[in-house]
Amino acid sequence: MDWITTPVTDELLRGALELERTGQGVQPHRLPARARAQADGQVVMAEAQPSGVRLVFRTRATAVELDALRTKAVYQGAPPRPDGLYELLVDGEPAGRSSVGGGHQVVTDLATGATEMRTGPVGTVRFTGLPERDKRVEIWLPHNEMTQLVALRTDAPVEPVPAGNRRVWLHHGSSISQGSDAGSPTTTWPALAARLSGVDLINLGLGASALLDPFTARAMRDTPADLVSLKIGINLVNQDAMRLRVFTAAVHGFLDTIREGHPDLPLLVVSPLLCPMHENTPGPSAFDFSRLSEGKLGFHAAGDPAEVAAGKLTLTVVRDELARIVRERSADDPHLHYLDGRELYGEADHAELPLPDDLHPDAAAHRRVGERFAERVFGKGGAFAE
Repeated sequence: MDWITTPVTDELLRGALELERTGQGVQPHRLPARARAQADGQVVMAEAQPSGVRLVFRTRATAVELDALRTKAVYQGAPPRPDGLYELLVDGEPAGRSSVGGGHQVVTDLATGATEMRTGPVGTVRFTGLPERDKRVEIWLPHNEMTQLVALRTDAPVEPVPAGNRRVWLHHGSSISQGSDAGSPTTTWPALAARLSGVDLINLGLGASALLDPFTARAMRDTPADLVSLKIGINLVNQDAMRLRVFTAAVHGFLDTIREGHPDLPLLVVSPLLCPMHENTPGPSAFDFSRLSEGKLGFHAAGDPAEVAAGKLTLTVVRDELARIVRERSADDPHLHYLDGRELYGEADHAELPLPDDLHPDAAAHRRVGERFAERVFGKGGAFAE
């Protein structure tokens, strides 16, 4: 086959805020360099996992190859995590998915916290049998492992796709927004909601890192968008990150910063999905080592409910305070909206689709949350309705 190699540039990527050139190729980033310089290792790892990032181009090619160098997180003592998927869409329709071999591993011992880097080779994902006509091709990158893009090859020329007139939705949240335990890159709940609603997604869901960090607020302030949403709460509770007094001020500061760059856009604050173990029990969340011994990943709430009176956060406390903050601010900010996360995943949903590890929704629950978000937020009467 006569391959044509096309450099991976910003013109071909959607959903990334920055593209870093490395010794192997290019690394998509979901936070800019200034933010990464102020972040800890968890944020840096999460933002380099390209949730919502996709290659987009037009071509008549019937075969596409992508060389990639992955970095996969491995947790000793926990069940192995599935390989990241590269998912192909042709004219918006699913047309294949695959994983790359080789790559690096960051191995973490859950008992000690010690990490070890194991290096590996570049791998290749290949899609063949594409229709021989002009078409829009999207390759969604893995939402759960770091990816350096080394080479893009096709058997026909590639052209960038102009941005067009689709609205850009900028979203920030926790590992649930990043897509933890979702079935694929296009079925994380934000990706599914974006596809159902016909908008272009920039997903700043950051595993374990939705902590109202000022550098994230500044990145959102400086990113062009038409719609902005912010899902707040679960990481603040499960990391026991702050008390109510500081939480209130941090929410105001985060919203103030976003409004500096987006003064009049629809801005939606979403409170946490139902998570029974933290509804009335503060954090931190802790590994359930009895389940780890059975080869299952699980968590439990390690806080003391008696400390809520002293300002410790629970999901109930967070929802009540977010609703109050948005209600009071919206008197002067008519484009500020609030959504109770239990409208997306509540008690009836938990009874049908329980959280497998007591913290994260599974693939079926991601689909439900994405469909409901599209209906209630983008649909008629919703905060993001056209």
